[in-house]
Amino acid sequence: MSEIRVKKLREGATLPTYGTPYAAGADLYACLEQEITIAPGETVFVPTGIAMEVPAHCAGLIYARSGLACKRGLAPANKVGVVDSDYRGEIIVVLHNHGSEPQTIANGERIAQMVITPVLTPAYVETEELTDTVRANQGFGSTGK
Repeated sequence: MSEIRVKKLREGATLPTYGTPYAAGADLYACLEQEITIAPGETVFVPTGIAMEVPAHCAGLIYARSGLACKRGLAPANKVGVVDSDYRGEIIVVLHNHGSEPQTIANGERIAQMVITPVLTPAYVETEELTDTVRANQGFGSTGK
């Protein structure tokens, strides 16, 4: 897979770009008529102005940009956004301000990154028994013992 079709929905929208030749995620850009200020603890929907065709049997996973998250406290509210391959609407990034200061997003600013990844869609089958493992049902923190 070497191309993904992207449709600009508004003038001024920017197609996703990679920061380096080996970057896993492509940057997504805000497409705004005016700046948005996100208060501490507030969550806002930030439009990108684009729609795209994620390939079948893949998903677009929307992650925080490390600089935006670490330096300004802004990250996707749902931690990882999922864009299904049959979705054709606008890509919206839901940003949450985890910091203590208001943060302003400008038009054209890089707001998140998207990784296109293969997705398995197995059938879920009810069963009475599961195979045994060494870990079995030992949960949270059990591997650090």
